[in-house]
Amino acid sequence: MKWSRGAKGKGGDAAYRRSFAAPRRRSAAWVAGAAGAVSLAVTLAHPLVGVVSNSAPLQVGEAAVLLVLTAITVRRSVGGWAAVSAGLSGLAMALILLRAVWQGPPQLTFGACAGWALGAVAATGVGLYLRGLDDKRRRAVAEATREMRLGLARDLHDFVAHDVNGMLVQAQAAQVVADTLPEPVADALRRIEDAGQRALASLDRAVHALGGQGPGIEELERLADAFSPVVQVMLYVEPGITVRHETSSLAYRVVTEALTNVRRHAPRARTVRVEIRKEGEDLRVRVEDDGGGSSQSTRVGGFGLGSLTHLLEARGGELAASPNRQGWQVSARIPA
Repeated sequence: MKWSRGAKGKGGDAAYRRSFAAPRRRSAAWVAGAAGAVSLAVTLAHPLVGVVSNSAPLQVGEAAVLLVLTAITVRRSVGGWAAVSAGLSGLAMALILLRAVWQGPPQLTFGACAGWALGAVAATGVGLYLRGLDDKRRRAVAEATREMRLGLARDLHDFVAHDVNGMLVQAQAAQVVADTLPEPVADALRRIEDAGQRALASLDRAVHALGGQGPGIEELERLADAFSPVVQVMLYVEPGITVRHETSSLAYRVVTEALTNVRRHAPRARTVRVEIRKEGEDLRVRVEDDGGGSSQSTRVGGFGLGSLTHLLEARGGELAASPNRQGWQVSARIPA
């Protein structure tokens, strides 16, 4: 594993002191898988011990729980484990009548299982339908957000950048037109010109970012190198990662916000580790520092991590910030 070294430090606004983890989507899959496995074990144990179950209310209640868990897992969970969990709970639902009819004719047994399997199919269909609605809502939110960003980018370009450029031209003209200027005045004009140039450069970067053309993970090494020499940034990006630019840009924003908080709130930090990995269909971002976990400035609130959390959740991702053994860590899951 190759780490590139940059420089720098830690931080964390009050948002650092709260966990922004979204509800764990995998928890439903674990519960459904465990419930399905237990139910299947009980069903298969009936013929072995020669017991016929006639407790219809219990079976109906158990079947209802399995149906709900199947629908929730299909709706909310992702990955291979989710498919296995939904399959286990659905199969348990289909076979639950074996406890009562396993001693009957094969036709009766098969028909009963097939009939109850329709319930598992229906639960899967409901879960898929609700999942589609969730995806549609996320796409609508993302599109609305994109439209607002583009509108803001146009306003910044057409109005704010124009006014700043006018101020810069006036400062440059004053230096050219006047034959002799007192040194304090000339120095002030040069500082105004430099500040105007920096403001225009920052506005240009903001316009590109709002327009969806901001920097991505390919710029992280430059970001690490630009950090203060007091703290080292150990950067690792998994080789061969290919994601959409929007995903890459979100990862860059997460790292930037985490490093900014390190700078502001972890004066004792000496090392920051940044890892970018592909995990299934998601991009995983982790930023850890050794700054001790708190400073006097962590009492001051901020909105950086909170706004990023809402942005990631709208796209089906999640972000969490919490203390670790040496300092703070920020972990994000970005759908790739």
